[in-house]
Amino acid sequence: MSAKGSDEHVHAPYGPLPRGGTVRPIARWGTPVMHRPQQAVTADQFGGDELRNLAADMVATMYAADGVGLAACQIGVDLAVFVFDCPDESGDRYVGVVCNPTVTVPEDRGRKLDDGDEGCLSFPGAFCPCARPDFATVDGFGLDGEPVRFEGDGLLARCLQHETDHTLGTVFGDRLSARARKKLQKLHDAAAADYPADWPT
Repeated sequence: MSAKGSDEHVHAPYGPLPRGGTVRPIARWGTPVMHRPQQAVTADQFGGDELRNLAADMVATMYAADGVGLAACQIGVDLAVFVFDCPDESGDRYVGVVCNPTVTVPEDRGRKLDDGDEGCLSFPGAFCPCARPDFATVDGFGLDGEPVRFEGDGLLARCLQHETDHTLGTVFGDRLSARARKKLQKLHDAAAADYPADWPT
């Protein structure tokens, strides 16, 4: 996910993000891996170097692209994993890795929608309003297979929903009207020269 803004207050309830990875080119909308449900992380993959190295590469790529979240499919890997470093409504930053995520949003009378702008690192240079619940909870597993849960409001809620969508083969453009998608495409095309095929390497 693409967005701006953060704060010095960082919450890492399951430890810091893995570092030392390699920046990889970001896959774009239209790439087949972006539009199909991702393979679940299996028991034999948890705790392994391959999964940890993948997450480190995802973190490096997310930061190089100035994003707040990134899913494995966005670097061409068919695996249900995402990383994030994203502020909530108060400006506090939350960081984490989630494998095999499931998202829960309010369904009762307290449900409120946030129709703020949304962007995607796999469709760079374009932002468009996209209505989503203003609070979300994601459950999944960490890199060693331990259960993890993250929840929050503001941009964090949007990020958790956006990245979980990626693991299901959904891009946020799928949630837009045809008219809004056309506008998004125009913005993307106008900025294309700033984002070559190997961006952000």
